[in-house]
Amino acid sequence: MNEMLEDEEMQPLLRSKTYDDSEMDITPMIDMTFLLLIFFLVASKMDPSAAISLPPARYGLPVVEKSAVIITLVASDEGKAVVYKGNGAVPDAMIDGSDIEAEENEIAAYVENELASTGAERKENVLIKAERGIKHREVARITKAATRPEGVLQLYVAVLEVQQ
Repeated sequence: MNEMLEDEEMQPLLRSKTYDDSEMDITPMIDMTFLLLIFFLVASKMDPSAAISLPPARYGLPVVEKSAVIITLVASDEGKAVVYKGNGAVPDAMIDGSDIEAEENEIAAYVENELASTGAERKENVLIKAERGIKHREVARITKAATRPEGVLQLYVAVLEVQQ
């Protein structure tokens, strides 16, 4: 019996494994964060037509986009407006602005072609979506070119509706 007691006393004590709060493994949480990030990047839809920020307005009536020829103006670094045919800053629809007279003629031709086109909804208005920060003289120049063709009933300059 003494022999058993001696053997038990000689055995090393095994401690149970304990974890401190400072030793918590956060690797799974980081993995989940990256998986969610990848999911949202892949699942999101990029919309080029929402790329411009319009100036706010308190008063005005909505315009039906289907019945209007849309011209989009985006501010450039030099302060000059970059002109796009249609809704949004789509690179394929950009009008070359190196020659002002040629640019204005191309805008007038675009508006004339759109007004002459036949479709489900006949276009008779011009809607200019000018981004915030574009100088008024640029908007006035494009407006003059867009209203040159006959058949334009109304010209609208788009603004962002402010909720009151």
